[in-house]
Amino acid sequence: MAAPTLSRYFFKRYIITSVWFLLGVCGIIFLADFSETSRRMSGFVGYSVTGGLLMSALRLPLILQQTIPTLTLFIGMTTLIALNRRSELVVTRAAGLSVWQFVLPFVAGAFVIGIVTTTVINPLGAWGQDLATSMETDWRKASNASKPSNFLPWLRQIDGDSDTVIGAKSFDNGGTRLFNVVVFHFNKNGRITLRQDADSATLENGYWKLNNVLDTRTDAPASRKETAQVRTNLKQEFLQESLSKPESVAFFNILRKIEVARSFGISTKALETQFHSLLSLPLLLVAMTLIAATVSLRFSRMAQSRSVILGGIVCGFVLYVVSVLVKAFGSSGVVPPFVAVWIPVIVALALGATILLHQEDG
Repeated sequence: MAAPTLSRYFFKRYIITSVWFLLGVCGIIFLADFSETSRRMSGFVGYSVTGGLLMSALRLPLILQQTIPTLTLFIGMTTLIALNRRSELVVTRAAGLSVWQFVLPFVAGAFVIGIVTTTVINPLGAWGQDLATSMETDWRKASNASKPSNFLPWLRQIDGDSDTVIGAKSFDNGGTRLFNVVVFHFNKNGRITLRQDADSATLENGYWKLNNVLDTRTDAPASRKETAQVRTNLKQEFLQESLSKPESVAFFNILRKIEVARSFGISTKALETQFHSLLSLPLLLVAMTLIAATVSLRFSRMAQSRSVILGGIVCGFVLYVVSVLVKAFGSSGVVPPFVAVWIPVIVALALGATILLHQEDG
């Protein structure tokens, strides 16, 4: 009975420490992001303090997600050091419990945080980032800002005798709404026959609908139209897949995005890497906790604090940097996504378990 009670106590202490850390980091991220948002957008038409606060709140989950691995390391170290200073771990060892028995609650806590991050924080962050991007686009559009929030790569569409190139300063709704649009029409010889400048364009079924259009031809004076249509064979799904960033895709939508991207012949390496990264996140946090345990369990005197904390920070930082670096290799296709994501996690888990075994059994 004592062991389950003690495990629940350790798990509770870990969760309480995690909540305080998360609240503190969320506060720092929110204030920093709001300050940066105010600096960049305070001059835009439609911007307000309330809008800036809302935008920072919407972006908070996605930014917080990036800090979770390192944050888990500090949570584990803080909890274990606090228990050791109060001699609670010494009493636990004296009662005959092995290191694996009292580390298990912290491992379980880290695993739970990883599950919550993947299934709750990530989808919430993707949703919030999409809304924040739409808000910024609206403010820039109302202010006629020259610096776009999202740059649209030039799109070329060839349909029969029609050869058209489309560009825009910014886009919204996954590329189906364009702003400050320019369209070039070419003949069979590759010469420009028509240039159309429009305030905005919306992708409809089989055509682009241009608004407030200025037509400029080589053989006629320029003319302005309220609306115009440009035939296209581009599909909404193609634009969304080619322009979406893997980090802004919710975990539950990644597999569907991969299938759609493959159907259009778009590379899915980045999406596959992001999927495996989110899938392996709980185990990565477990590895971070094991690393925290290896540098914190023997902590007993104040004089050791600097070396212990520094050692844990360096180990966790190296693991995080290696994970990010190898993830970049997986996104670019240099390394298979599965290998790029899972190998560092497995190596870190094995290394942490090996060090704990050595400390426990010699």
